[in-house]
Amino acid sequence: MKKIGVLTSGGDSPGMNAAIRAVVRTAIYNGLEVAGIYRGYQGLLEGDIEPLTVSSVGDIIHRGGTMLRTARCLEFKEEEGFQRGLAMLKMFKIDGLVVIGGDGSFNGAKRLADAGFPTIGIPGTIDNDLAYTEFTLGFDTALTTVVNAIGNIRDTSSSHGRVNIIEVMGRHCGDIALYGGLAGGAEAVIIPEIDTDMDDLCQTILRGKKRGKLHSIILLAEGVGKPYEVAEQIKSKTGSDVKVSVIGYLQRGGTPTPSDRILGSRLGAYAVDQLIAGKAGRAIGIKGNQLVDIDISEALSMKKDYDKEIYELARILAI
Repeated sequence: MKKIGVLTSGGDSPGMNAAIRAVVRTAIYNGLEVAGIYRGYQGLLEGDIEPLTVSSVGDIIHRGGTMLRTARCLEFKEEEGFQRGLAMLKMFKIDGLVVIGGDGSFNGAKRLADAGFPTIGIPGTIDNDLAYTEFTLGFDTALTTVVNAIGNIRDTSSSHGRVNIIEVMGRHCGDIALYGGLAGGAEAVIIPEIDTDMDDLCQTILRGKKRGKLHSIILLAEGVGKPYEVAEQIKSKTGSDVKVSVIGYLQRGGTPTPSDRILGSRLGAYAVDQLIAGKAGRAIGIKGNQLVDIDISEALSMKKDYDKEIYELARILAI
């Protein structure tokens, strides 16, 4: 192992730059060269690859997004594109690769590993939708953005006596809504993993009104459905003034929290350690504040489920 490559793929997430920085500096500390692959697998196919030095990753740990930029690449899924990617790795004399991204990025990393190319995956996605790790890189920052938004919306919601539905990201995994709802004191969270009883939700809103509560906040994951339809149901059942706020891509950007900077740094360094140790086809993550690594095929096959304890606690505290 003389040279390793690093790329970010799919959706960006805060903390990716911290991970890139850790990969580069840990590798250089251990006497390795580092190649930065720009724009993910698309950049790999196009040979958009440059050497990275200690200075290349200076002053990036506090920045959101990814300095390597990112893209989605359907061509890499095809055999011809995949073989071109392998040829590019050989052309640039790259001996191992660190891939930072979500499940789609991990599928590309798995395919490389299956072809005999040493690859390590770092979970970079705000959705927290990879089951093998407790937390993914960027989730804490996205959660912080959502909780701050809840605080801002609550101010105006209280002033007008409204119900506010806040749509957050999460097509298949409702963790942002679930954890955001608990941390933000929401009256309800609506997530794709479980059916929501609208009558029960509306009774919670009405009980709050009777005891003098000036507002109600509902967190809704985007994968559930259309927030304006939910708003109409609540309005018709309770007579409340209901507004919808869609946070959107604000959740993807912004300065990463200290937790994501630390997690990114730990994961990046650990990925390099794995390659140096001769490991390949591994997905690394964190459980109980301890770094873990498992076979990337196993990581992809694990089914993510919502935290029933967190959901029940949020429900109880919303009475």
